[in-house]
Amino acid sequence: MSLERVKRLVSRFREQLTSVPQDCTPWSHDQEVGVELLESMLRARHLDVAAHELRKRGIGHYTICSSGHESNVVLGRLTSPRDPAIVHYRSAALQVERSRQVPGKNAVQDIALSLVAARTEPTSGGRHKVFGGRDLGIIPSTSTIASHMPRAVGLAIALERVMRLELPHDFAPDSIVMTSFGDASLNHSTAVGALNAAGWVVHQKLKLPLLVVCEDNGLGISVRTPTGWIEERLRSLPHIPYHYADGTDLSQCYRVARQAIQECRHTRRPQVLHLRTVRLLGHAGSDVDTVYRAPAELSAAEGADPVLHAAWQLLASGVAVERLLALDERIREEVNVACEYAERAPRLHSRAEVLHALTPRPTRVNQPPAPSTGSPANEEPLTLAQGINLALREALQSYPEALVFGEDVAKKGGVYGLTKGLLAQAGPARVFNTLLDEQTILGMALGAGLLGLLPIPEIQYLAYLHNAEDQLRGEAATMSFFSDGAYTNPMVVRIAGLAYQKGFGGHFHNDNSLAVLRDVPGLALAVPSRADDALEIFRQALSLARSAGRVVCIVEPIALYHTRDLYEEGDGQWLAHAADAAVRSGDVSSGFARARVYQAGACDLTILSYGNGLLMSLRAAHVLQQRGVAARVVDLRWLAPLPEADILDHARATGRVLMVDECRQSGGIAEAVAALLLDAGHPIKWRRVASADSFIPLGDAANLVLVQEQEIVDAALALMTLG
Repeated sequence: MSLERVKRLVSRFREQLTSVPQDCTPWSHDQEVGVELLESMLRARHLDVAAHELRKRGIGHYTICSSGHESNVVLGRLTSPRDPAIVHYRSAALQVERSRQVPGKNAVQDIALSLVAARTEPTSGGRHKVFGGRDLGIIPSTSTIASHMPRAVGLAIALERVMRLELPHDFAPDSIVMTSFGDASLNHSTAVGALNAAGWVVHQKLKLPLLVVCEDNGLGISVRTPTGWIEERLRSLPHIPYHYADGTDLSQCYRVARQAIQECRHTRRPQVLHLRTVRLLGHAGSDVDTVYRAPAELSAAEGADPVLHAAWQLLASGVAVERLLALDERIREEVNVACEYAERAPRLHSRAEVLHALTPRPTRVNQPPAPSTGSPANEEPLTLAQGINLALREALQSYPEALVFGEDVAKKGGVYGLTKGLLAQAGPARVFNTLLDEQTILGMALGAGLLGLLPIPEIQYLAYLHNAEDQLRGEAATMSFFSDGAYTNPMVVRIAGLAYQKGFGGHFHNDNSLAVLRDVPGLALAVPSRADDALEIFRQALSLARSAGRVVCIVEPIALYHTRDLYEEGDGQWLAHAADAAVRSGDVSSGFARARVYQAGACDLTILSYGNGLLMSLRAAHVLQQRGVAARVVDLRWLAPLPEADILDHARATGRVLMVDECRQSGGIAEAVAALLLDAGHPIKWRRVASADSFIPLGDAANLVLVQEQEIVDAALALMTLG
């Protein structure tokens, strides 16, 4: 797309400004408000031109423009920073207009800095071009393929929940949440699920103050939206009233948007605004839209330029043409000055600067005191399931802002009984069921965390996470990165998973791949195997979430939930006392990401494992001891980040390392451990035992692809023969 075509947008404005159509509807609201709206629209337009000019010179890096979408300016005027917003990537005018409400805010300069990825850019610190800012109440998001919409629903739910629980907040009683997206995104399953969840909530007579804005320019890059499709879809949404405005009629946009916002504030129910827009340029700088748009279509699009139409409405209402020409010239110079400033601004020059916005990995976390629940479970040894249940009880007692939610977690107490009794303890405002949609569950957590709550969502099975993994990867983990640390979304996600489950086996209910979780920067991952580990890990995870804004996933081995015995039936040696965890949690040296060692004095062999592998490794070590091999067993517990210092210490102590990895050979934990040992440069003899690269079949056939105890014994004995 040529720069000349981009520049023609601003030259055409000046050339045709006085050609007001005879049927032009005058601006019908306060005249000065209209001029200010046009001012913001012109700023957005000139910034689009600047983006292409900077890109042509090799200085700029982002050319997805807002030209044709400037009518969203009314949303910036009619909402406030106390209305949390997650907006479409064509929202320059909206952001510029909302910036008026923040004293000293220089929106033009801020956006110019973002175009060149300057380190001093206030939203992301130069890491990405996103609209947002804590002072604006706009949550930074790339808003691609509607991935932000589950969070928006979660924000609206959380907004009402915070007020209901009378927790501290900075919102007004009539604050609402606003989210916007393009027409093509409406077809994405993420959008469909989010809108379905919104209707589901309202159907149950619950409050959901959410304004949903679909900016409809009729194109998804080159794919045309069928005529009438967006209106038909939006009108069909249950419990969500429909509003329509034509972006070429700024007066109508202002009136309709105001009505939708007022209804949302008053009724505390969602409203949808269908805002008809136009795309005046290619999708982005590299998109040559003349390939798929005929000259007549491009000409018609230029004729629907919302900036020019807004100016015509103002002229028709009596504003002098000289004033608007002077306004345009002043803004052109203002943008030029901002871009010159941005050119001189510092850039990110080191890896450390880039990584600074990822949540740090603390080595020490101050634990909250573990409260006494007064339950006999505190005195009797516990199974893993009982330990997790106790940890959740503690969380609800220690943190008034903690929420437990997911499928079947309330009255039923969870599929495996782990949330039993929590509803009676904390009530339905803090322990509640959700609909069957993992994207919505995680979206609710994303919204709740942003508003100061401490969400503990449950994903019913590890395999189900893949239906919603982008909510962790693209939304949760990127929040601090895209906001330069200004925003975090703390959460502790419980995921029932891993293999070896009896009676309810096969694929989906058994899944032994953790690669998707270990691959997300900044996400912490733990796997508790015993009750005392669960208590310690949950206390650490909750403290990490609350004090550092961390996203923590805890994968719970289903097969170990109710395990009681270790070596033989009836020995009860897999049970653990809650008091043991309290001692370790209170020890400041046992901070974040520490392993746990069994038989620490054994000097022949180090066996590293986690989850179900820990149980098998301890049994294998018992057999090895009878054969004269003294093996220490190290439970990694934290898999992201790995307890690297502990791994290296125990590897050096014996010189022989056997990794028992119940995950698959490809993408398993063993690969990272092997790389760590190799990079350390110490002469370590190494072997691994891992499951096959296979899905898990039903019945006894599962044992053919999963790690077995005898394999561990055989591999250990083979390792001992190495000179």
